[in-house]
Amino acid sequence: MTDILRIWSYLAEGQLLWLTATLIAYLIGDACFRLSGAKPYVNPVLISMVLLSILLQTTDTSYATYFEGAQFIHFMLGPATVALAVPLWRNWALVKSAAMPLLAALVVGSLVAMGSAVAIGAAMGLDEALLLSLVPKSATSPVALGVSEAIGGLPTLTVALVLVTGVVGAVVTTPLNNALRIRDYRGRGFATGVAAHGIGTARAFQVHGTAGAFAAVGMVMNAIATALFAPLFVQLFF
Repeated sequence: MTDILRIWSYLAEGQLLWLTATLIAYLIGDACFRLSGAKPYVNPVLISMVLLSILLQTTDTSYATYFEGAQFIHFMLGPATVALAVPLWRNWALVKSAAMPLLAALVVGSLVAMGSAVAIGAAMGLDEALLLSLVPKSATSPVALGVSEAIGGLPTLTVALVLVTGVVGAVVTTPLNNALRIRDYRGRGFATGVAAHGIGTARAFQVHGTAGAFAAVGMVMNAIATALFAPLFVQLFF
């Protein structure tokens, strides 16, 4: 047992360990998702989060140590977000034809995402730092981190909230849209992108190409809207 602990301590010092662990956890989650028949509640990101949490808890590894090793994946979030311009360009004619409804939905969706989270948090008695961390939780991670830091939130907590928001959005978006009888994939996708950023967008692409394209548009536009609206929101309500 002592030898195993020594080996683990040696491996844990290497940055590639946590990068490899993250990739393996996601591959396991993706395999479970495929075996389930692409059920929305068998979300690969959720499964990988649970597996990594168990691993970190079992090995008594701090998040800072994990992030140091897995930060390459975090770095790739930026280029991945920029790459979503491709489906936007391919569907530009559809986007232009629905520009005004999309802008209206963006403003309402962005403000409701901030306001509802803060209102629920305040009702539960959360302190100001925690409430500020909730404000950008529906934006994609690179933007949410910067916004959280700028408005006085806790960036590490914001990252966790962003992940939870994305996973919940990806799980509920299809059954919720079906229950509401929303058939237009433009609206379904855009709402998912605004509310659940990249994780929701990935789910939208699995459902339909048009939904995925409009989810990408919603994610990008909400990132911009959050960066613009969040400081004003904080000034008004804090």
